[in-house]
Amino acid sequence: MTLLGAHRTARTPLDRAPVGAKLAGLALLGVAVVATRGVPAALVLLGVAVAAAAVAALPPRPTLRGLLPVLVTALLAGAYQAWARGPAPAVEVVADLLTLVLGAAVVTATTPADRLLDALARAARPLRRVGVPPDLVALAVALVLRSVPEIARTVHEVRDAARARGAERDPRVWLTPAVLRVVGRARDLGEALAARGIVD
Repeated sequence: MTLLGAHRTARTPLDRAPVGAKLAGLALLGVAVVATRGVPAALVLLGVAVAAAAVAALPPRPTLRGLLPVLVTALLAGAYQAWARGPAPAVEVVADLLTLVLGAAVVTATTPADRLLDALARAARPLRRVGVPPDLVALAVALVLRSVPEIARTVHEVRDAARARGAERDPRVWLTPAVLRVVGRARDLGEALAARGIVD
């Protein structure tokens, strides 16, 4: 399971909430993560994200499995912070990353993709004054939401192939093919969009 782009049908208060309110809440959560400092504040914000996931009735086990890649990345970043700056900044980094990803997961899980993209296009209308088409912003978000599950699926496929050969312990065996496949798909997608005149 991947967290982003994984909408499911449910009847929770967050599913019935307006899309704009959920996007505004996610934006406020992001601002709070950036603006606040210290372990207590980071843990409180993580608690807010966990509470939102509980209200949204995200299934615990699949959600934890979906968080595993993010958790590994967060722990690696936290280990570096612990070495460079001490344990408190390490805890803060791990909590902040989990907060942001879990908050985004709640929004995508409780909002159909078409409604989410329509809301983003409306919110991006002021960018038209500086030459940024709102529909292009919505398209970029749609591609991100679609790409995250595709990337995760690619990594799992390559790791499964490496495991079958008994070479899973060597990251070079599966990481390099995974990166090449992801870059290749991104290039093909870019060429397809350019051929249709959607992007320059």
